[in-house]
Amino acid sequence: MAARSLWRATRKLAFAATATGGGVAAAAIATSDDPATALKLSFTVPLRLARLSTTAALIAFDYEYSLWGLPEDSIEKAKVKHEVHIRGAHKLEELCFKNGGIYIKLGQHIGQLEYLVPREYVQRMRESLLNRCPVSSYDEVCEVLKKELGGTPDEMFSEFDSVPIASASLAQVHVARTHDGQKVAVKVQHAHMTDTAAADYATVELIVNTLHRFFPTFDYRWLVDEVRESLPKELDFLVEAKNSVKCMDNFRKLSPHVADYVYAPRVYWNLSTSKLLTMEFMDGAQVTDVKKIQGLGIQPNDVAKLLSQAFAEMMFRHGFVHCDPHAANLLIRPLPSGKRSILGKRKPQLILLDHGLYKELDLPTRTNYAALWKALIFSDARGIKENSVKLGAGDDLYALFAGVLTMRPWNRVIDQSVDHLALQGDDSDHSELQMYASQYFLQISELLRRLPRVILLMLKTNDCLRAVNNSLLKGSSLETFLIIGRVSSEALIETRLSQNKSSLYRISLWLEELMLEVRLLGMQIALWLLQLRKALSL
Repeated sequence: MAARSLWRATRKLAFAATATGGGVAAAAIATSDDPATALKLSFTVPLRLARLSTTAALIAFDYEYSLWGLPEDSIEKAKVKHEVHIRGAHKLEELCFKNGGIYIKLGQHIGQLEYLVPREYVQRMRESLLNRCPVSSYDEVCEVLKKELGGTPDEMFSEFDSVPIASASLAQVHVARTHDGQKVAVKVQHAHMTDTAAADYATVELIVNTLHRFFPTFDYRWLVDEVRESLPKELDFLVEAKNSVKCMDNFRKLSPHVADYVYAPRVYWNLSTSKLLTMEFMDGAQVTDVKKIQGLGIQPNDVAKLLSQAFAEMMFRHGFVHCDPHAANLLIRPLPSGKRSILGKRKPQLILLDHGLYKELDLPTRTNYAALWKALIFSDARGIKENSVKLGAGDDLYALFAGVLTMRPWNRVIDQSVDHLALQGDDSDHSELQMYASQYFLQISELLRRLPRVILLMLKTNDCLRAVNNSLLKGSSLETFLIIGRVSSEALIETRLSQNKSSLYRISLWLEELMLEVRLLGMQIALWLLQLRKALSL
């Protein structure tokens, strides 16, 4: 009876999704200026909607039917649930690849939610959607270039490689050469992305809202809200170009001590539009390619420290943060102006790619977030609670918020040892994380509902950086935590100084900064001793 009832509900869900999305699609088709595009959309949009609604219905039915009547906390239910997770992840992956665009973007988001989504989904999405996105045909690329620049690739460039070197959810990148001989990377938006986005979004929103109504524990409405806000900006490549310029300006003006070590490709504005972006071609190692990085004479630990420094500066000093720092968007090359050390080592330079997704933190949010991370680094339970509450976690979920940020249980978060936040990067870490995710699923869902969307994007950014660090170091570097502690603390002092410039206040802040240096030095010595003990025990 329950299974039949659920099946009726999922059929209604599929019908409603198709009807609602179809209405939006019909509006988009009716207003299209291009008859050929309108004709193509009249076939592709309903097909995409049907795929989505059918996949959602099948996944929901599989969970309810397969787990029905199995005893809670039994070995049998755990085994069956694992199998259903695998089937659901496979169906979702299939949907993302077939529909592309916004679906790939949502799948990539899901791949970063390891504190909330079953591991089977996280692994599947990470393995498949970051490096194997759908590719537009060369004819479609030519169509975009002719529409945007007024000419074919051969007319607009002296050379243009028809095979893309990379493809992502919204666009793909081709290597080309300008008529004055400059090697460039041309980012071309997948054809008809903006035409199908409205219908895709409306249907996904309906699916998520309806599933939440039938299954209250399934609440991913915040994710749909975030995509609604960010997708139009990501689809406008001129916004991306302006973001890259602003990012570099911030480093030069607000973090000059780091500016030489962070780089964004130069934009060719005369060859760029909202759907096509021409940039300086960058040659470097992907941030997770340890072997290639070492071959360049660069130490992976130096890369991890630079990554932490750059993003700490963005979060705590600039308030303008690149929120998609997964491995494909980060390159490493030797510092152009740097020389090899006596030991043959070179300093790294971080190259930031894909500037489509940025978030601005207003001053109160940036200050509270910096104060929270300072408290986390220095095991300050009172400061953690106070600033978590200010950011919206509430008196009841502040400990959980700290756990989601650090991927550590509360007893480790407030431990006074210097390595209290360190992750080992092995299976025990993942097992512990999944256990907590399962145990506190409802509370985590409620936490994500409460937090401002800008903080949700900071969580995603932290998850991306944590995954990169784990690939570089097979765990986390304790030195990166010291960097976060230093930058967050200094940013707080600078903010307070800008608000009160009296001589006495300056002296008090100078003393506070001196105490910070003493404290960080003590932690650094403790870290060296810990590393020495580990080395001697080998």
